[in-house]
Amino acid sequence: MLAKQHPLIRRKIRIWISKFTLIIIVFTTCCYIYAAKIEPNWIEVVPIQLTIPNLSMVFEDFKIVQIGDIHASKFMPEKRLAKIIRLVNQQQPDVIAITGDLITHGYSFDANQLSQTLSQLQSKSGIFAVLGNHDHWEEMLAVLKQVLVESNITNLDNQVCLIERDDQQLAFAGLDDPYWGKPDLQKTITQLPNDTTALLLVHEPDYIETSAATHRFVLQLSGHSHGGQIRVPFLDPLILPPGGRKYFAGLNQVEDTIIYTNRGLGMTNLPFRFGSRPEITVFTLHSAS
Repeated sequence: MLAKQHPLIRRKIRIWISKFTLIIIVFTTCCYIYAAKIEPNWIEVVPIQLTIPNLSMVFEDFKIVQIGDIHASKFMPEKRLAKIIRLVNQQQPDVIAITGDLITHGYSFDANQLSQTLSQLQSKSGIFAVLGNHDHWEEMLAVLKQVLVESNITNLDNQVCLIERDDQQLAFAGLDDPYWGKPDLQKTITQLPNDTTALLLVHEPDYIETSAATHRFVLQLSGHSHGGQIRVPFLDPLILPPGGRKYFAGLNQVEDTIIYTNRGLGMTNLPFRFGSRPEITVFTLHSAS
């Protein structure tokens, strides 16, 4: 009797294996399509209301739009970048903050096209950028800096820019990349007027533990980590870059400084996003008074 059942059992096992294999193939294909085609184009606009101590009332409702990690390459199609620019402009920002990695180390990009696209960004009071680790690709660093100039984007390379309204000031400071550039925090701080509310742009978020210790900045805007880029739901990312492992996404606070890490817009290494949608962050500042 058992011998007669063996062919039937084997047949059922083969059918089960075939069905399971088909399910795996379909699931893998769906994940690939989602991670390669859908999520990279599913840009999230994240609104954040921030109350800033000692912010003058003349800067009430001041709007900062943060973008970063564009990673211009074949994995950032011109159509997607144009969509990003439109979404940023729709927010009607007072200031646009670009927190590094406009290009991708080792990948070619069209400098003229990038300049033409970035020059379409619109803000009321300025567009500021800092450089990231990928931007310090030696062969392309000078080209990228020229792109910023042609796009009317101010490179805050250890520099400070002041926004003035009714004799009140809001300072935007920026550091060259802390790990691959030549950052000079002390030089930057000495440019800040006394008692002026100051924000810091720096590519790597984990630098907050250094900048917060100065007690000079109310807010640090960073990127670099891509939020993990590929992230299993409900779990921390499996792979994070140096300088972006502790404060890899969202809002945190270190001492009296708020740190926000933007998930970025582009991709590196594997051209996929899963569980970490590309992000445009819109900060609306409020006075504590």
